[in-house]
Amino acid sequence: MGRKVLVVLGHPRIDSYCGALATAYATGAAGAGHDVRRLDLAESEFDPVVRLTSAKDQPTEPEIIRSRELIEWCEHLVLVYPTWWGTTPALLKGWFDRVFVSDWAFRTREDSPLWDGLLGGRSARIITTMDAPPWAHRLLFGAPGVKAIKYATLRFCGIKPVKTKLIGSVKGSTPSRREKWLSSVERLGAVD
Repeated sequence: MGRKVLVVLGHPRIDSYCGALATAYATGAAGAGHDVRRLDLAESEFDPVVRLTSAKDQPTEPEIIRSRELIEWCEHLVLVYPTWWGTTPALLKGWFDRVFVSDWAFRTREDSPLWDGLLGGRSARIITTMDAPPWAHRLLFGAPGVKAIKYATLRFCGIKPVKTKLIGSVKGSTPSRREKWLSSVERLGAVD
């Protein structure tokens, strides 16, 4: 029986290699019988900047509401984005800031440093590209962006397990190598 899969493209250009990876994952998942929906943040109209004291006090655009509805609908959340400056593009970070607000994605406990993740019952997959080799990104820098998304965002909000796929070095890679990565991501979509 298929799962409900949401693929979020966090690259500001849909025609990017990340866009091709998102398509490959969605193709693999749909081919395996999963119900797949896709959200391309580059086509979403919302203000990624939190302008008030709390993001939940800011007027909520239709795209923010749609994002929350899609996350509530899904059982498996897939994030595809490039690693820039060790972390996510500003567009994806702004989407998290606006969509994953308190009392929707998590709730703090009164008189306690603890919290409750409100998005439990979902798993996630992070697929991120980079110009550095993944081993160097992990060893030299500690994979800060992946850790932030995996632990301080998704798991904080109750989403687990969260699996990762780091793809690189994309810069200077051959068309053949890129095709192999696309094939491997399509297979992931079928088995995740």
